[in-house]
Amino acid sequence: MMYYDTLISILGSTIRLSIPLIFTALAGLFSERAGVFDIGLEGKMLGGAFAAATVAYLTGSPWLGLLAAIGTSVAFSALHGFASITNRGNQIISGVAINFLVAGLTVVLGQAWFSQGGRTPQLGAEARFGAIILPGAESLRSVPIIGPLYANVISGNNALTYLAFVAVPLSWWILYRTRFGLRLRAVGENPGAVDTAGISVTWLRYRAVLCAGFLCGFSGAYLSTAQSAAFIENMSAGKGYIALAALIFAKWKPVPVMFACLLFGFLDAFANFMQGKAVPFIGEVPVQFFQALPYVLTCILLAGFIGVAHPPKAGGVPYTKER
Repeated sequence: MMYYDTLISILGSTIRLSIPLIFTALAGLFSERAGVFDIGLEGKMLGGAFAAATVAYLTGSPWLGLLAAIGTSVAFSALHGFASITNRGNQIISGVAINFLVAGLTVVLGQAWFSQGGRTPQLGAEARFGAIILPGAESLRSVPIIGPLYANVISGNNALTYLAFVAVPLSWWILYRTRFGLRLRAVGENPGAVDTAGISVTWLRYRAVLCAGFLCGFSGAYLSTAQSAAFIENMSAGKGYIALAALIFAKWKPVPVMFACLLFGFLDAFANFMQGKAVPFIGEVPVQFFQALPYVLTCILLAGFIGVAHPPKAGGVPYTKER
């Protein structure tokens, strides 16, 4: 039973650590399916986290913080679109520039506004997304096997956690069952054919990039107002890049994206659990090994276990309208 309790604890941590990855990977899915590579997911998430914590602290409302995070992330997405779609600039350079810009800007503004070394003040309980206890969770807690799983893994999460899992089938439906999704996927494969059909390639790609900004706002707000209780310098800690790895690992498909993010979340949760613990026949392993484990396994999985992953054919290629 002790091992099952440990497993439940790791699974609960897996869910919590996977949420920002799911939102961010879905954001990249919309953008890259339309042919716009978005390395700037990390920066948008970080900017959203800062905006959410700042507004939530000033207003006491996590929902207003979420709106601020979405607005900030969408603004950076529009900037990325202006550079890479309107001006046909290099999409990779534009994304990296946004990452550097936001990493510095959040610290400067945080220090200027709050004088706490780039941090925001600690958020009170009313300014954070609290846990939601699902019906029957307490009464089922004592039921073997199912009870702890329902009470500690499925129940007790915040609203953004449940929204992340709703966003997965919703994204699938938008991409594969709507006219917008069909056109979005087509513009990532053959923008010339879409243009010939009288559909604006530029406007389609802008909408895809703005969708990415919208979802990154959720992941940023989750980091600072749900998972944590303040903004901390560089608190995204490379999650945007791991989300991109999950996107490639899942071959740009919504449901596999969710499972890939859960896998990376599990690796992170397992690494946290193993810190300070002895490994049989080896002894205590340095904590840095387990901290690096998710990133090392990410490289290993991408290098040899996913087969050939074909990105959208027009991905990363600026479109010039034929005259």
